Amino acid sequence: MVGDTTDYGKLHALCKSKRPLPTAPGELILGVKNGTVEGADALPDEAQICSCNNVTKGTVRKLVREKKLSSVGEVKACSKAGTGCGGCIPQVVEIFEAELKSMGVVVKNFVCHHFEYSRTELFEIAKVKKLTNFADIMAFAGKKSNAIGCEVCKPAIASILASLYNNHILDHAPLQDTNDRFLANIQRGGSYSVVPRVPAGEITPSKLVAIGEIAKEYGLYTKITGGQRIDMFGAKKQDLPDIWEKLVDQGFETGQAYGKSIRTVKSCVGSTWCRYGIGDSVGFAVRIENRYKGLRSPHKLKGGVSGCVRECAEAQSKDFGLIATDKGYNIFVCGNGGAKPKHAVLLAADVPEDLCLRYLDRFLMYYISTADKLTRTARWLEKMEGGIDHLRRVVIDDHLKIAAELETQMEYLVSTYQCEWAAVVKDPERRMKFRQFVNSEETQDEIEFIPERGQKRPANWPKDTLPTAPNSKSLSMSLDDRTWVPIGPAHLFPKDSGETFKYGDCQLAIFHTSTDKWYASQNMCPHKRAFVLAQGLLGDRGDGVPYVSCGMHKKNFSLANGKCLVPGEEEKYSLMTFEVKVDDNGLVHALLPSEEALNMVLSTKKLMITSNSMSNGGTNGHVDDDVEIVSSNCVSSGCGDKKLDW
Repeated sequence: MVGDTTDYGKLHALCKSKRPLPTAPGELILGVKNGTVEGADALPDEAQICSCNNVTKGTVRKLVREKKLSSVGEVKACSKAGTGCGGCIPQVVEIFEAELKSMGVVVKNFVCHHFEYSRTELFEIAKVKKLTNFADIMAFAGKKSNAIGCEVCKPAIASILASLYNNHILDHAPLQDTNDRFLANIQRGGSYSVVPRVPAGEITPSKLVAIGEIAKEYGLYTKITGGQRIDMFGAKKQDLPDIWEKLVDQGFETGQAYGKSIRTVKSCVGSTWCRYGIGDSVGFAVRIENRYKGLRSPHKLKGGVSGCVRECAEAQSKDFGLIATDKGYNIFVCGNGGAKPKHAVLLAADVPEDLCLRYLDRFLMYYISTADKLTRTARWLEKMEGGIDHLRRVVIDDHLKIAAELETQMEYLVSTYQCEWAAVVKDPERRMKFRQFVNSEETQDEIEFIPERGQKRPANWPKDTLPTAPNSKSLSMSLDDRTWVPIGPAHLFPKDSGETFKYGDCQLAIFHTSTDKWYASQNMCPHKRAFVLAQGLLGDRGDGVPYVSCGMHKKNFSLANGKCLVPGEEEKYSLMTFEVKVDDNGLVHALLPSEEALNMVLSTKKLMITSNSMSNGGTNGHVDDDVEIVSSNCVSSGCGDKKLDW
């Protein structure tokens, strides 16, 4: 197939099935007349949904029906669909919901189990009622007014609040996923990447030198991104404020590569340099990116501006793209690359620059107001009744009479923009949130970095990342022998979040819930041996028992007993947990074994990934000679499982 191959999977599956076509041949070739697109639920049962694990649509349907599965998480656990790269999850959701409907189950598009409203409905509720924080939204619209929330609804509501009021993102830090909480993308091993904004890819030599010097000073791996920026990998969390202070001093702003927001507006060199260029694509791309920088949305947004029909900026594969013509620009919308590529659709032709911005204002605010959580513009348009024709009527013809309101909303967001990192580096209190340990200025390496092609990168994850459970004959007794250890004053531990406490060579996570309950566990997530649990979102399943959702891969662990809450993995992973109390003077204490005993099982040096992790069974060769391997005596000592595989 040549051109847009979006329908290849569906057409190939139909061809192989040898069954009668479900619709007229012309509609299969040209698309259905109402402008909407059939989803994965329209595919035949033989169609492969998950290529990572070779799962067909029929397998998913059979499991949903026979096992009476009630959530996408259960579907993933039983079928393994969506547990590889994750690119098939939207299709899995469509098939799951379609099968439930065929069984007579009413499918409701609620944000999560804490709300009986969709994201769009919560957006309107917060807007009309002028609700400005999570607690007020939960009290007004939640099923339980004092619920903790979860890793699904918290970031969704944080995005809604950002799109409505444009407060600094850290004003709602407990709602933010790890990337937004630390204003950087978390990478393998728990380090972070730093991406300054480079509008349209245009950068001066002095700024190039500044990036190089900063990367060299902090030993960062550098790479040119697909969005025409420079990404610096391997930054430690505690170094991020210092790195960004230097970048801000050199005139850089945050690139927001960590947020569900506008990322980049790619451009070719256009008429500035190119002999074929018709329009100043660089200048217009800089103008567009500077207008929409900081804009928060249901999913990430990417743009592009090409100076002629040769399309070197790939504008037709972006959420919004413009291609210069002799009379202005052709505007394309709702395209994307990624796991499910989609060509953008022509919204309007030969549009002058100023009018382009007005149309883009309306388009983007309409998307932000009506799209479901984590929905790209391409999927949003596919599900929109009337498709591109309806979108044109809204954006260009003002069919709903909301164009002025959409433009006013956008103008407010544009006028209230602030660089998130510039605000942080000037605020000592916010900078403190990036420290590694709440009780110590010491730092620890958490993964080994190894050389590669003249730079350094984190060591490979072992295929089996579970550490071996070491123990001596007296270790179980030593773990049972606990005393109350002072952690620090309660004001160092904000509600609805976690902090990391250094204890000997161990890292412990101390959690203070929004309901004023206290918990402690190891800081290492057992899934990939990353020391990140204190950075995870806190939530509950409606029963009031809190859990932490790991910021690395969203494994959920009960804070009450350390059990993994992911269906099918309950016996595979668990945490060591510890009791916590606050005395009358406001001092936090944890009931802990001795440092020596806990170092035997939770030492950072023993558990961190190194280049020889693969050959040493996960222990890195640091286990003492008198240590034996045991598989019991952990329940009595506070572990969440009967074996030390935490």
